[in-house]
Amino acid sequence: MIRPYILAETNWKTVKDTDYQVAILPWGATEAHNYHLPYATDTIQADYVAAEAARLAWEEGAKVIVLPTVPFGVNTGQFGVKLCINMSPSTQFAVLKDITEVLSRQKIQKLVIMNGHGGNNFKQMIRELYALFPDVFVCTLDWYKAVNWNLYFDEPGDHAGEMETSVIMKVAPQWALPLSEAGDGKEKKFNIKGLREGWVSSQRLWTAITADTGVGNPHKATPEKAEKYLAAVTKNISDFLIELERCPLSDLYEK
Repeated sequence: MIRPYILAETNWKTVKDTDYQVAILPWGATEAHNYHLPYATDTIQADYVAAEAARLAWEEGAKVIVLPTVPFGVNTGQFGVKLCINMSPSTQFAVLKDITEVLSRQKIQKLVIMNGHGGNNFKQMIRELYALFPDVFVCTLDWYKAVNWNLYFDEPGDHAGEMETSVIMKVAPQWALPLSEAGDGKEKKFNIKGLREGWVSSQRLWTAITADTGVGNPHKATPEKAEKYLAAVTKNISDFLIELERCPLSDLYEK
């Protein structure tokens, strides 16, 4: 069944007659996720959440369109991990600039970057895009922050932990190894206090902080936890998409 809100699946016959108001760009990564999850974990998750949130919004009449998911993210901390593919921020900006230019020319004036990878950060890029295309409202959201994950998981984890493992068990179980194959995801912390406490920020060297490429214990993961979590996440995001679609750019701020 063709989903008319997914650009990769739909066709010119539909697209030419649809007045899309909001474009959604899911952005993932290609990187190791402990021993048991696929390299495409971040991309699979972003793709699923974008599609499901768009479906909910579309069913409420919002004219949204999900662009193909970008499968490469910033992975400069994982150069030592085989086949983790890095896309530098400057390359990301070049991709965003080209996409935003297309939307600007075609009068689709709202772009949501739906991020699925902790190494990606689009805030400064959005500032620069505004200087180039002030007619396009660009915003970014980390889909996994749409609800408080602590309400759904015992130890959510940072990377390939309980949350991500549960989600893949739910949406792509065919690509997950049994939990018996997973490492413990133990992380080595910084020795310097400010970095360890998180109020000082720097690049983590992945091969120095984890033996199995995971950060977070995956062993309490279940697909049932993910089902409840994803339902809440996609509902929150779809509500945002509907509100954004219906809000004129001239009314973004309180009077």
